[in-house]
Amino acid sequence: MTLETKLSKHITNYLKETHQVDVESFEFQLTRKEFEGDLTLVVFPLLKYIKTNPVQLGEQIGEYLIKSSDEISKFNVVKGFLNLSLAESYFSNLIENMREDENFGFKAATTESQKVMVEYSSPNTNKPLHLGHVRNNLLGFSVAEIQKAAGKQVYKTQIINDRGIHICKSMVAWQKFGDGETPKTSGVKGDHLVGKYYVEFDKAYKAEIEELVQEGKIVEEAKKEAPIFVEAQNMLKKWEAGDTEVVELWKTMNQWVYDGFEITYNNLGVDFDKNYYESETYLLGKDHINAGLESGVFFKKEDGSVWIDLSEEGLDEKIVLRSDGTAVYMTQDIGTAIQRVSDYEIDEMVFTVGNEQDYHFKVLFLILKKLGFEWADHLFHLSYGMVDLPSGKMKSREGNVVDADDLIEEMISTAKTISQELGKLEGYDEEERTKLYRMIGLGALKYYILKVDPKKRILFDPKESVDFQGNTGPFIQYTYARIQSILRKAEQDKAALNLSAYEFDVKEKALIKILNQFPEIIQQAAEQYSPALVANYVYDLVKEFNSFYQNISILGADEPQQIEFRVELARLVGEVIQKSFKVLGIDVPQRM
Repeated sequence: MTLETKLSKHITNYLKETHQVDVESFEFQLTRKEFEGDLTLVVFPLLKYIKTNPVQLGEQIGEYLIKSSDEISKFNVVKGFLNLSLAESYFSNLIENMREDENFGFKAATTESQKVMVEYSSPNTNKPLHLGHVRNNLLGFSVAEIQKAAGKQVYKTQIINDRGIHICKSMVAWQKFGDGETPKTSGVKGDHLVGKYYVEFDKAYKAEIEELVQEGKIVEEAKKEAPIFVEAQNMLKKWEAGDTEVVELWKTMNQWVYDGFEITYNNLGVDFDKNYYESETYLLGKDHINAGLESGVFFKKEDGSVWIDLSEEGLDEKIVLRSDGTAVYMTQDIGTAIQRVSDYEIDEMVFTVGNEQDYHFKVLFLILKKLGFEWADHLFHLSYGMVDLPSGKMKSREGNVVDADDLIEEMISTAKTISQELGKLEGYDEEERTKLYRMIGLGALKYYILKVDPKKRILFDPKESVDFQGNTGPFIQYTYARIQSILRKAEQDKAALNLSAYEFDVKEKALIKILNQFPEIIQQAAEQYSPALVANYVYDLVKEFNSFYQNISILGADEPQQIEFRVELARLVGEVIQKSFKVLGIDVPQRM
């Protein structure tokens, strides 16, 4: 039970006893720094129930809380604000509870826990993962980890777009220009190799269009008649017909891509419990469309195509089956969602997809609801904005999109340059430095992206993100390493603390109060699907710790009891930093 809940019960009892009114909720906030106190009750909202002077009512409630609550030691009233000071015993109890709970802030899943599936990444197999995929993967992975920390059973998944004209374009180009090249013979990562041939296709395609236009064709005709494009279309038809040779080449080149993706995922530190493949799901959904036709959810137009009318919901008509009976993306998304619920009996599902697909998911969720699936009320589109780089910062090796591997290497290189300039890693051997450059660079990348609300667009500056000051990953990592240094110097076992007569300093209280917020922050971040809440919380915690560190002596305190407690407080701060970064997918260094 939270402190606010406990105090609310006392205040409810008081108002019933003395004023015969029943108030359901109260407004609490942290006491402003210029006033004495820890927690403030805003009295003004109570005046609609009780016609009285707010100062007088605040005084009365304060007197009652001192008598009835062990947590409150004194109070003061400023206008309509009742500032409550918490008892020393309250802080002692908080510290003991944190120390006793090894999983402080995290809840363990049980067989009764909600089951959540989080989808992220979901790439195409014709090119490497790019900058947009980086934000997608970091968001999806972190949301999944936060859901897990909140006590839910979590399944991480992706659907890989491994079929269609795009992969056939790479296959045709490889046949024409590849001369048998493989990742092994070329030393090129598999997804980059396939992406290279996708770019080669595009070059050849544009050249053929230009040639046809010069021969007198209009552009639209040239696009359809370009020989290399016709080859790709014919290859797709052969694939759909199960042509052995085409299917084998498709399997081979897709495997190159999967192997390449796996390296990138490992470097990003993300993983999946199950992969779905569009080649296996693209036929799903048709049965449900037919069932919806019979029940009146869908209607058929004169050309035989099937649609749904969502005008009553403020949307428009949406096609769900073409006139020739083939599926559209919406068809297979309907079928895939139903299949996933069947596979895992999940209670909710999170789709991590860019905001350009906002409309698509509104329609998808509405259709599933109209088809009678109750779980459709528990679907969430984790919509996110684009990531931009300052112009000229990086170039892509395929086409004009910055790929994930280049960005990761850029981040590690930037971390190395800045660390060397600041002399941060003097005294480390080469292996230690290399490991730390990677940890700092990836920590900077992940934190910079995750601290921003997903809905907002990001302008990502690699150099700015590796700053060792301010709201950055390296700043927080550096503070964690500082705490580990304190613990090593203290050489203090996790012994029993006797805080019964301990007088807490205001800086110690401030740290304890922010530490105590951690479990609630995890739950809020899970409810709102927002890693930004955790990222900005841990930054506030680190700022508070650094203020504590700069203003209060830890190892040089006057009393042994103070040293013992302050070392333990530092340890608790370090643990919460580590847990916060864990759900953000960021590692923390023991030394830095």
